[in-house]
Amino acid sequence: MTKKELLLSEIKEVPEPFLDEILDFVHFLRAKISKEKFDLAIISESSLKKDWLKPEEEAAWQNL
Repeated sequence: MTKKELLLSEIKEVPEPFLDEILDFVHFLRAKISKEKFDLAIISESSLKKDWLKPEEEAAWQNL
């Protein structure tokens, strides 16, 4: 049984009043993942900016 299947099986057994808390936690995890991806993009931008600003890079993208 995969972890996802195991989680779904466990969730089926959780009493209804607790499902809101589980849903809130899932939303929290999804937001955390999105923030981490955004932070990584920002960090990458500063290191890649050096290459983006080179004249040869500018010339390579002029015709697009």
